[in-house]
Amino acid sequence: MHKFTNHLIHESSPYLLQHSHNPVDWYPWGEAALKAAKEQNKPILVSIGYAACHWCHVMERESFEDEATAQIMNEHFINIKIDREERPDLDHIYMDAVQAMTGSGGWPLNVFLTPEGKPFYGGTYFPPKRAYNRASWTEILAGVSEAFNERRDETDAQAETLTNHLIRSNSFGIQKPDEPHTLFSKEKLDEAFQNIMKTADKEWGGFGKAPKFPQTFTIEFLLRYHYTTHNTEAMTQALLSLDKMIEGGIYDQVGGGFARYSTDNEWLAPHFEKMLYDNALLVSVLSEAYLLTKEKRYREVIDETIAFVKRELLHSQKGFYSALDADSEGEEGKFYVWSLDEVKEILGKDAGIFCSYYDITAQGNWSEGTSLERGKNILRVKTGYKEFSETNNIAVGELEILLDKGRKKLLEERNKRTRPQLDDKIILSWNGLMNTACSRAFMATGNEEYRKLAIENMEFLLDKFRISHSNEFNHTWKNELAKYPAFLDDYAFLIEALIHLQEITSDTKWLTTAREITQFVIDYFSEPGAGFFYYTKAGQEDVIMRKKEVYDGAVPSGNSIMAYNLYRLSIYFDKKEWRKRSIEMLTSLGQAILTYPTSFGIWACLLQETAEGTLEIAITGKDHDKLRNELLGYYLPHRVLMSSVVENQQFPLLAGKISYDKPVIYLCKDFVCQQPVDTITRFMSLIDRHKMGN
Repeated sequence: MHKFTNHLIHESSPYLLQHSHNPVDWYPWGEAALKAAKEQNKPILVSIGYAACHWCHVMERESFEDEATAQIMNEHFINIKIDREERPDLDHIYMDAVQAMTGSGGWPLNVFLTPEGKPFYGGTYFPPKRAYNRASWTEILAGVSEAFNERRDETDAQAETLTNHLIRSNSFGIQKPDEPHTLFSKEKLDEAFQNIMKTADKEWGGFGKAPKFPQTFTIEFLLRYHYTTHNTEAMTQALLSLDKMIEGGIYDQVGGGFARYSTDNEWLAPHFEKMLYDNALLVSVLSEAYLLTKEKRYREVIDETIAFVKRELLHSQKGFYSALDADSEGEEGKFYVWSLDEVKEILGKDAGIFCSYYDITAQGNWSEGTSLERGKNILRVKTGYKEFSETNNIAVGELEILLDKGRKKLLEERNKRTRPQLDDKIILSWNGLMNTACSRAFMATGNEEYRKLAIENMEFLLDKFRISHSNEFNHTWKNELAKYPAFLDDYAFLIEALIHLQEITSDTKWLTTAREITQFVIDYFSEPGAGFFYYTKAGQEDVIMRKKEVYDGAVPSGNSIMAYNLYRLSIYFDKKEWRKRSIEMLTSLGQAILTYPTSFGIWACLLQETAEGTLEIAITGKDHDKLRNELLGYYLPHRVLMSSVVENQQFPLLAGKISYDKPVIYLCKDFVCQQPVDTITRFMSLIDRHKMGN
């Protein structure tokens, strides 16, 4: 029997339910809380986090479960808990506010609002007692309450000033479009590449210093830049980044899948939460790397990561869950780390080689936070197969078998441990990213299982998230209930997935659906008089402003993916106004993309494609799917592809294409096609001549 129960008890979000028995009288965001703030004339405390967030758990244990602290919060504030993954629109607004006030942000995000919802003070984690050069949480509460009640005019003025600042800064980096020809040039792409390399870590891979995030969009840019320029430095940095992540502790050597980021430069110690979106984006970029290099290890990691997603993040109806927590049994990483003695007991005679390969020692290679406990090991690879085999006098094949056997035994043993909590809500945007990853993995590997999963997942998304057979969607789904109007990211990533799905299936219904949803986005998300899209749909009334997100961060911005979608769909459907809009969006951010390409990675990739040109490929004839699948196994990053048994007048790329008893491939530009060829070898010769012509 719980001593306390608050308004969160009826929510479905695992994060909100974690707080439903706090002594704090938490509300979910909604009319009841906002009305109470106005009626009681109290400031609102909004505390934002997510289920897999380590420091969110820490602050809950230290402050939100403490009855004395809760009494202060309940007396002086209307307290609202928000799952940032359910309401990213609110998180974006209030994160911007805290960053404007303090210069930094993160989660948990704690922000104080006027009863009208306007922010006037905030921060991230606050300790229960003064520490880390931070005031205690109770000191913050007392100071904010005093300011609100005794200097109300000053507080309201600060909130008004901050809100106006947020509205003005909503167009930062967006300029009047440059002349396109000044942006779409080899010299400009070289400039973006050089600015990326200024931040490149040439020893450990990645970009910048710890904490280090995967930055998959930047890696994609480098792979594609190498493809078009043959610049070896670009490919070296891209592959080094992937190799070091794969060898590090950020990659789960035992169970597959990636953690969110590394706390150190060497990719050893992650925050252990495993998010669906990171794994989707890494599968996508690894698929590109495998197509380019045919490096065996990339294929293995694609397979291992998708196996992890299917095993631990897949709903029975084929939707993908959101995340796994960093903590278990109240301790970060406990589920994933090992002592030397544990491994020896499990592996017996094979333990020596296994432990040497994965850096498992008696002393350990990691201690959590400030803990002095030693002997914890995060599995990582310090020396590759070949070099390790030579040093330890063991054949490569024999080593691979020994390690594979050992990993399986550890995984079996690990499954007996108390598992990290699963965040089992299903988010449309993240499912869109994973759907694209499945399509790309099929292209790279030819594994039919991945195409089947992409189709099943898309059928689930269109069935469960769509509102009454319209082109309007919800954002989340759980327990047969979809809720919250979908955001720009949801639509953008869904459209992107539909475009890829057409490529690997040749089913034009996916492309038609993509076009219809795109038109809905144009109708309800467009900024009047500008090319960009708002994050929220027109008519949403519970936000103080409509944000425009343009930065590519942990996930792509909805605007960058929509610009890409408009560009690709403009070719598929010969819609010149969509191409024009895409180019205007791109050129409006031109200087920002060139100067800060690691913050505009998807935009930089689109800039590449528009500068280099897009291959238009059509395959028609009997058994066209075999030729299509063979073609998908080649690295052609800047292309659109359609295939069909017969010509199809509804689609410009298939119109007028003669059907043969055996399949043929057409290479086109602006729908003007060269003579068709009937083998991949001949087609790739056409591609080579095309590249030389450019």
